[in-house]
Amino acid sequence: MNSLQHLLENNLNWANTITEEDPEFFSSLSKQQSPEYLWIGCSDSRVPANQIIDLPPGEIFVHRNIANVVVHTDLNCLSVIQFAVDVLKIKHIIVCGHYGCSGIQAAMDDHEHGLIDNWLRHIKDVGRFYADKLNNLEGDEKFNRLCELNVIEQVTNVCNTNIIQNAWKNGIELSVHGWIYNIENGILKDLDTSITSAKQIEEKRL
Repeated sequence: MNSLQHLLENNLNWANTITEEDPEFFSSLSKQQSPEYLWIGCSDSRVPANQIIDLPPGEIFVHRNIANVVVHTDLNCLSVIQFAVDVLKIKHIIVCGHYGCSGIQAAMDDHEHGLIDNWLRHIKDVGRFYADKLNNLEGDEKFNRLCELNVIEQVTNVCNTNIIQNAWKNGIELSVHGWIYNIENGILKDLDTSITSAKQIEEKRL
């Protein structure tokens, strides 16, 4: 079947349902965008940002890529962060990974995957940075821990961007958080890695 008419019908039913519940919803939504949160998450179709934190459209600004990686040469991600901070004036950046991430799993494999291997190199680097925390682990325990450590490393990468550094330098109130999502039960876990100032990053390096 080449037609996606069923998706258009789903959209119409959804829009009609929303309008019946709140006749002014789309009118109000179209006039402004003022979210307090930027979500940097994985592209995995099982991890929809709005749904798992139960927020309606307009409440969270979203950037997603394979394995929720923040790279200092990725102009797409950096542009999203800058727009979120400088234009939308968001207050919180959430880096959210998830257990069972296929990007993390692929980075752990010894197989070639094609073009994506260049992207997965960033995750392999995380494994190298935290080798002392991973070398004694095996199987799912190692896999899950790398999923967590990848989030922690990406939080650091966000904080080290000149966008965030300049925001803090200018006295802007901004926090960066690291979370991980469990697809098996739908629960988010705070990885206790929230950063609210450049000073915290410096202390982390010491």
